[in-house]
Amino acid sequence: MATRLVQINMKALDDAALGRFWADALGWTIDSEAPGVTNLEPPDFAYPDPAAVCIDIIARPEPKTVKNRVHIDLATTSTTHQEQVVARLKELGATLADVGQGDVPWTVMADPEGNEFCVLEPRPVYQDTGPIAAVVVDCADPRGMARFWGEAMDWTLHEVTDDHAVMRSARGVGPYLEFLRTPDTKSVWNRVHLDVSPYPGDDSAAEEARLRALGATDPGIDQSSVHWRILTDPEGNEFCLLSPR
Repeated sequence: MATRLVQINMKALDDAALGRFWADALGWTIDSEAPGVTNLEPPDFAYPDPAAVCIDIIARPEPKTVKNRVHIDLATTSTTHQEQVVARLKELGATLADVGQGDVPWTVMADPEGNEFCVLEPRPVYQDTGPIAAVVVDCADPRGMARFWGEAMDWTLHEVTDDHAVMRSARGVGPYLEFLRTPDTKSVWNRVHLDVSPYPGDDSAAEEARLRALGATDPGIDQSSVHWRILTDPEGNEFCLLSPR
């Protein structure tokens, strides 16, 4: 048994407006499965497919108060392309952001609701990922996160050090999942989190038990109104275990 990363979940005060921003930013299509839920995926995409990690934007009334511990890195193909992407994102409503990055070759930005993301300088490793180069998770222990997520999912671990760990779908397509060591600690419910799904035919309850045995824990909230399971990884980051698809 194993799971795979299928989407990221992003909270928003206005899911429709933020969905329009990210759809325009990525060149993706918009769907809405219910009021307050906006789904984004590439055109002609058959969900789920490791060629892309989709985005679910969920309306929530709580405002953003701290730097997100999960963010998106966008890929570019040249320095000129990076400049063009930054300029276009500004036109769409993004702003430059300072998270203490200093003098770096990538550009840190924030979407219209303040969610941080990076527009990377061209890097050969990201040339075949699609518009999202990586989903990045801040953490205290990249090695520990790599152990948990490496067993939780069937993704391949490409690199691990004390400062970062890098994973990608075993099929070698789509964005990377990266764990980056940072000094700050988790203090609030994550506004952006990972959603994973078992494979068709797998038993959700058995998969939940397996994840708990690996170190996942219960966030201690009422889950009676949802048909998926909310868990936390060894560093307390919430993630959702969706139904097999």
